[in-house]
Amino acid sequence: MASSEDSSITVASTEESPVLHSLEVSVEAAHVTRAYERAYQDLSKQVRIKGFRPGKVPRSVLERMYGASLVEQIEQTLVGETLRDAVEKAGIEPVTEPTIDARPPVAGEPFQYTARIEVKPTVVLPEISGLSAKKPAVNVEDEEVESELENLRERNAPEVEEPEGTLAAEGSLLFIDYVGRVDGETFEGGSAQDARVEVGSGRFIPGFEEQLVGAAAGEDRELRVSFPEDYGNAELAGKEAVFQVHVDTLKRKQMPDLDDEFAKDVGDFENLEGLRQRIRDDLSESREQAAKAELKRTLMDSLIERAPLSVPPGLVDRELSRQIHSARHRLEGSVPDDAMQSQLARWQQEWRPRAEREVTEALLLEAVVKSEGIEVSDEDISARIGEMAAQQGIDTGVLKKAYGDDGLEKALRVQMADEKALEFLVSQAKIEDATDT
Repeated sequence: MASSEDSSITVASTEESPVLHSLEVSVEAAHVTRAYERAYQDLSKQVRIKGFRPGKVPRSVLERMYGASLVEQIEQTLVGETLRDAVEKAGIEPVTEPTIDARPPVAGEPFQYTARIEVKPTVVLPEISGLSAKKPAVNVEDEEVESELENLRERNAPEVEEPEGTLAAEGSLLFIDYVGRVDGETFEGGSAQDARVEVGSGRFIPGFEEQLVGAAAGEDRELRVSFPEDYGNAELAGKEAVFQVHVDTLKRKQMPDLDDEFAKDVGDFENLEGLRQRIRDDLSESREQAAKAELKRTLMDSLIERAPLSVPPGLVDRELSRQIHSARHRLEGSVPDDAMQSQLARWQQEWRPRAEREVTEALLLEAVVKSEGIEVSDEDISARIGEMAAQQGIDTGVLKKAYGDDGLEKALRVQMADEKALEFLVSQAKIEDATDT
């Protein structure tokens, strides 16, 4: 326990855990008296009481009428005026808003409160050299390029209507109207018009598409299917449904020829070989990014194993909230609100381990930055902002304004310092080429 005092406050600091400190703060009686005097002076100017001019209401009258309600306000004032000094005296750096437990202040008496404050843990880095890590090899086979090319060909195939009398088969496209019933009753989401069904795609309930094989345009069919036991809607899971289906139109995909004209149609390519090379380059870039992510993950696994540390729950909560907020922004407008809220609630639970991992990595990389004296220059920041602006096709000033004041520069300084710290760890690591990650 550490203790210090000056003419205004006394602070006793206790470390409850590596990430939680408790401050017992005592504010001298004179400070409390001044807080009461200011509160009543301000109140006297604000209230209107019959028989008294504004600012001339006796304190005894104010105490009788407003005394009880002022206590909480004065408590907040005293905490607000002294907490920062108390934290500085204790020599700690809060990472979240403290929780306060206070006794009601009394005029002319010392005021005591307890502030429980989460702090960053002290990170003791282990021996850095020789950390183990894995990086998958980045290879792109010809067969993979051709597979991607075939997928692109299929995505760009126009849909043409089949001749009259054609019967649906595997791969056929049917445009249908349907009404589904369970126990004779229609159910939400069980009816549609002009729905697109690709036979064999597996996008509908098992058995639905299969029963459309052999159907012709203009035909009506009754389909009987069973919802899977693990179906997302518990009210329908495992139940049998009957669908009345009308086949309106039957189409097929007309696969384009795989030639230079196709390459020109799908993008700015001179010929088919140019398209093939772009596909190879894109696959290589994607796998290189994945390989770097795997290198970082395994490297940080090794560092965490050597330097386990406690993580402030408040920092995890903040990171989790950031991730959920980002997910909410992506989902808004694309899914119904009730479905979005349900999904976000699940992610709130499922993503917590990931958020804790993100915070752990950030704390360790920050420690490496400090221990190795890693710096990010203003020139580094300007160059990165220029790259970002060029990629987005906007002016650097517009980009900075979007983040508000110097928010972008601050965020990039931390990010780029972490990147340099990771590069340093990689330079010291024992890296194994891997094919099984």
